[in-house]
Amino acid sequence: MPLVKPDGSPKLRDWPVSDENRSSLTNVGLLAGLSQKELQQVEKACRWRRYSPHQQIIDRDSNSRDIFFVVSGRVRIVNYSYSGRGIILDELPPGSYFGELAALDDRPRSARVIALKESMLAALPQGHFITLLEKRPRIALRVMRHLASIVRDSTNRIMELSTLGANNRVHADLLRQARSNMNGKNKALIAPIPVHGDIASRASTTRETVARVMNDLARQGIVEREKRRLLIGDVGKLQHLVEEVRGE
Repeated sequence: MPLVKPDGSPKLRDWPVSDENRSSLTNVGLLAGLSQKELQQVEKACRWRRYSPHQQIIDRDSNSRDIFFVVSGRVRIVNYSYSGRGIILDELPPGSYFGELAALDDRPRSARVIALKESMLAALPQGHFITLLEKRPRIALRVMRHLASIVRDSTNRIMELSTLGANNRVHADLLRQARSNMNGKNKALIAPIPVHGDIASRASTTRETVARVMNDLARQGIVEREKRRLLIGDVGKLQHLVEEVRGE
């Protein structure tokens, strides 16, 4: 029987991870190039923890300073408006990392992070992370390039919110997903099928608008819903819909 809080909501918890159940950080791109001994030292310095689906990992404005490696599962970075509406900033698969901002500038967390499904994370304390950057310039350069990409993506999203209508913001969000899931020169396969509510959150619109846009794209033959994935059969045409409004 699941544990519940007094208000009836589920009481989420994480499970302790024994040494024999820990996974390696071998697949974490940030740490590529470390020797086996160096990687083992990083693994030993981490606190390993499992999170259940929808469990909060860190909260906005909290004072923790660890950097987290996603060993397995998937996590979502999200913020909430004053009215309580969730704004999805990113989703991270295994091999990714997050938490570097607070570790670098020693300020509170800038967003909330939750587990989308059962996930194992390794938390590296701030001091170990800073030492790693100081000793390994290539890793420091990777962090800088990652932060630069965040700035670029944020700038693009600000421009979209300021200049594009709701329909075109949905087109732009689908185009971003397509470019990350190309399956040939002009086709993309997105799996699992994007949730309308998630697209609406990223595009700052409603589920109804997303559904209307998706139906319109299907009628044009640009997208096709399959059993567990979304086929974008003409990425170029989708790109044209976005660039036409931007004036590019």
